[in-house]
Amino acid sequence: MASSLFALIDDIASILDDVAVLTKVAAKKTSGVLGDDLALNAQQVSGVKAERELPVVWAVCKGSLRNKLILVPAALAISAFAPWAVTPLLMLGGAYLCFEGFEKLAHKYLHSPAEDAAQHSALVAAVADPAVDLVAIEKDKIKGAVRTDFILSAEIIAITLGTVQNSGFSTQLTVLSTIALVMTVGVYGLVAGIVKLDDGGLYLVQQPSAWQRSLGRGILLFAPWMMKALSVVGTAAMFLVGGGILTHGLPAIHHLVEAATAQAATVAGIGPVLATLTPLLVDGLVGVLAGAAVLAVVTLVQRFLPKSKAH
Repeated sequence: MASSLFALIDDIASILDDVAVLTKVAAKKTSGVLGDDLALNAQQVSGVKAERELPVVWAVCKGSLRNKLILVPAALAISAFAPWAVTPLLMLGGAYLCFEGFEKLAHKYLHSPAEDAAQHSALVAAVADPAVDLVAIEKDKIKGAVRTDFILSAEIIAITLGTVQNSGFSTQLTVLSTIALVMTVGVYGLVAGIVKLDDGGLYLVQQPSAWQRSLGRGILLFAPWMMKALSVVGTAAMFLVGGGILTHGLPAIHHLVEAATAQAATVAGIGPVLATLTPLLVDGLVGVLAGAAVLAVVTLVQRFLPKSKAH
């Protein structure tokens, strides 16, 4: 009896150890989506009145949890009944990451500054106009953010599924559920902090203490730069993660990367550094090229479609 109990405990410990390792790997692989998820969701609630920011974030968070309740069972079903589809789904997710990253780089060429300024002015005017139904605007923002979250969540779940596809059902369920919950709580907890950062800075500026006012001014100056940094880091990570998925899914490129990495490691003195940088540089280059190719295809398709459908 005792030996059976110890064997059961050992099995449970082994499963938990596998879960911990795979969860860490999955979290690392989905980091590219995480940075973009933070920046996008923080931008989605811009223009909402200060007192409604947290309720809007909470509403989007609940929508994100509903998305995960759809995506996690779907991923488990694919793994159980159509495991051959995991790699194509990963490749599609990787290509989409590269496309989204490249679209950001090409934004200033695809959209004029006048268009961006007009959109921002329209948003500011809508918030200031008492005749505008702010509840409807808020609901539209929530729906848009939840739709965006569904796409990003699908990428996260697809990448995680690729990490655990060779594991047992219980490990897959635990890792997918853990990643889904941790990413949701982590992303929207950080988004809540980001959107309220300027309010915190404004509060400190109004305090009597000189150091509090200085801290508040620093926060107000730092907040916009932090958003820009999140966007830049998120875009770079999307190319690295998306490109990495594509290179691993294409055996010819994967073998070339392995050969180049091995060759770089032989360089005297800086071999270990080059061996670390080489796959990252190749992944990033593949990500940029893939993103450019997908964007070109999407742009061509949109030009041939009627304007209403393309929109």
